[in-house]
Amino acid sequence: MKLPVQPLDKGNFKPFGDVIELDGCEHFPINQGTTERFHNLANLDLNVVGGKPILSIFESQPRPAPIKLEVMERHPLGSQAFYPLQNQDWLVVVAQGEDPTNFDNLKAFRATGTQGVNYARGTWHHPLLVLHPNSRFIIIDRSGPGNNLEEIEFKNDVHLA
Repeated sequence: MKLPVQPLDKGNFKPFGDVIELDGCEHFPINQGTTERFHNLANLDLNVVGGKPILSIFESQPRPAPIKLEVMERHPLGSQAFYPLQNQDWLVVVAQGEDPTNFDNLKAFRATGTQGVNYARGTWHHPLLVLHPNSRFIIIDRSGPGNNLEEIEFKNDVHLA
């Protein structure tokens, strides 16, 4: 089965979390006017069961084409934000419903290199899907007690169109 990929925007991603981008966000000058602060870009939800926010950098490699979806994951105890460190498109796959591997529950988006995402707590998503070697991302997610990772493998062949 081939899953179509649509452009990422705040409207079509809203059920899954936040699109992190500068367009349309609150911003104002700081530091004596030498810096523009783009403010409150995502709803970070990280303090469940004694969790705390952490910041990491991931460096990811492209998967073989055509991209086969392998596993969906979710983080029941916290949101997870990704923001690219280079201006290169990348892909986002999310799911609604109880079975995140059911083709009818899947949605795929193409994000620009100036868009990040913040997966809401408990949102099913595919691990990072990049289109260029050595793609780096800043990640803000949760560290702390409790099991904050659930994974389900695909039983059927699903590729991105």
